[in-house]
Amino acid sequence: MAIDHIALPVRDYTVSRHFYEEALRPLGIALLLDWPDGRRAWFGAEGEASSLWLRESHTAGTLELALTAERAEAVEAFHSAAVEAGAQTDWEPGVRPEFNPQYFAARIRDPDGNSIEAVYRGAVATEPVDQPVAA
Repeated sequence: MAIDHIALPVRDYTVSRHFYEEALRPLGIALLLDWPDGRRAWFGAEGEASSLWLRESHTAGTLELALTAERAEAVEAFHSAAVEAGAQTDWEPGVRPEFNPQYFAARIRDPDGNSIEAVYRGAVATEPVDQPVAA
């Protein structure tokens, strides 16, 4: 099953548009269309149809959304960018073995309380790669 788009309810279109521009950049998601008069913004990957739609709504703060990251470093960059833009941390970046040993994720709360997670599903090194070799 593929999802074409999802509408994310936000309390303040201007605040949330800025927040998501910063927080989603590390995941390769950008502002594609902006409709200030309609209090809406559309985000997605460059050259593709928009897939995440922000809309001002009284139902803000009720959504849980998980976005795919291409690598673990993108999850870490998403978390850093989101916190810098004003998010609260639910989960620091890390492996979530309760889901899967290859489930590397970070979860934040946006300014409205919506839960946004970035997930990389793949092998993640748990030991330093460059270790000295004993002589």
